[in-house]
Amino acid sequence: RTSVEFKLFSLSQESGRAAAKYFVNSNPKLFTKDFAEPHIPCLMPESVALRLEEVSQEALEERISLRKVSAAVEMYDQLLQSGTAVSMETTHKLLDLICLYCDRDPVQEGEEEEEEDGRRKPMGRRVTDFLKFTWKENNNAERIFNLLPERDTRCYSALIRGMVKHGAYAKAFNLYEDLLNNRLSADVHIFNALISVVPDVRKKNNERWDLIAELLNQMNEQKVRPNLLTFNSVLKALRQFSFLAKTFSPQILNEMKALGIAPSLATYEHILTVFFYKSASSGPSNMAVLQDVLTELEGTSFTCQDPNDVLFFATAMKLCLDNKDLELGYKVHSLVEVGENWRLLGDSYQQGLYYGRFFNLLCLMEDIDVVLKWYSRIVPSLLYPNPQGMKNLLQALDTDSRLDLLPTIWKDIKTLGHDNKVDLVEELLSLMARDEHSESFAACALDVKSVFDGRPKKEWSTSSLSHISILLLRANKLQKAWDMLQLFKDKNRVPSGALLSSFLTACRCSASPQRAVELVQLSAAFSLPTTPELAKRTLAEFELNDEQR
Repeated sequence: RTSVEFKLFSLSQESGRAAAKYFVNSNPKLFTKDFAEPHIPCLMPESVALRLEEVSQEALEERISLRKVSAAVEMYDQLLQSGTAVSMETTHKLLDLICLYCDRDPVQEGEEEEEEDGRRKPMGRRVTDFLKFTWKENNNAERIFNLLPERDTRCYSALIRGMVKHGAYAKAFNLYEDLLNNRLSADVHIFNALISVVPDVRKKNNERWDLIAELLNQMNEQKVRPNLLTFNSVLKALRQFSFLAKTFSPQILNEMKALGIAPSLATYEHILTVFFYKSASSGPSNMAVLQDVLTELEGTSFTCQDPNDVLFFATAMKLCLDNKDLELGYKVHSLVEVGENWRLLGDSYQQGLYYGRFFNLLCLMEDIDVVLKWYSRIVPSLLYPNPQGMKNLLQALDTDSRLDLLPTIWKDIKTLGHDNKVDLVEELLSLMARDEHSESFAACALDVKSVFDGRPKKEWSTSSLSHISILLLRANKLQKAWDMLQLFKDKNRVPSGALLSSFLTACRCSASPQRAVELVQLSAAFSLPTTPELAKRTLAEFELNDEQR
């Protein structure tokens, strides 16, 4: 499959699964028989239909468990109107649900997402990957919160995290102040959320650090023990501190060590970004940081503890590529191959970034035989190289004088769907034309020509026409080369004097005086300065009749 077809296939496959699941869950009565032994719960319909219609706390909990936001809010209001008390535990669950989905019913698998203005959401990596809803003033979460006779830390936590998630940062800090004024203590989730958005509520770096330090001190005063996500939130905020981050980040790591909290991959990813901030190619001193990190992690199998854990491998490989450090690149990849660490490469996009960078590093620094082994190993099962990746492979072949493989690579370029990338095709033709000793490229050149001919909208460049003409001349395919020369006229391209000289030499070898005369006439039509020289050579090297003279 081509890269476009592969992406379409992946999206179609995901869409088909989601549609099937939606159909099964929407019609559970049609799928009551369970043939699987042992029982496989995920293949059976999920209960998505409401079964309890009476006004009760059980009905409210059912709506919450099914993520029916609007229905849950409506049931809660009916309970209040009937004078029925709702337990604090159920209220916590309701607030969590409303805040998580920003007071909107979540999109079920198989349904199409719409923007807030009613337009359909365009297809992307996933429907909800980049979707952002804005926290609205006095939404149902705030209304229910204000109706509560008593509000505990858990209620504040739900709203503060919802406000942070949906962009109401200042409002989240105001609600935190309200919590303190009510003589309540925050929980670790509140502090983690607030720390994560410090760069958005303070402009100057010193003000940002002062606010982070204040929040950490308040954690200590309120006897709230920080967790891994607390320190990762601090380090993520430090990424925007420029050079100050290098001063504070070691202190954060020491504090983690003192509390017995082991770093996750996200922790190390933040550290790498801090030390390589705007200095990705700053030399061996910063690469020592990556070296130390990889030495510490060597042979370790990881589980995902932070959503940003999946960024580590792609970031580490980018640093290896930027600094052209092949040895560290291999160390990074050996860590990927430990246990099931490959699962932490992320989604298909992140995986493509990682393997693309690894492959580009190999092309730049490794012996061509090793590059080709990796190429056959990871393409296309793990990587669909982009045009730049294929150009890097062509340059690696050129560096190690393995241009004999160019026809094979051209077949792969077509398979990967990059035969419409003009600069990549021109790079290929340029390398083939430069190898004066090979006559086996003519078939490949004709295949390139057929691809261009099949796409009338693709413009021939002078260099592409010249390279194909030269390759055909070397293979003694004079007629096909002459056809290429006519394309110069048809496409309003001007051939070089050197190319016409090569044509004249080929005419002499094939004893074609008429072609030589036509060549001189063509050169004159283009007003080339080499025309007198071509005419002189034609008179000297060919037996011409009076008409031809």
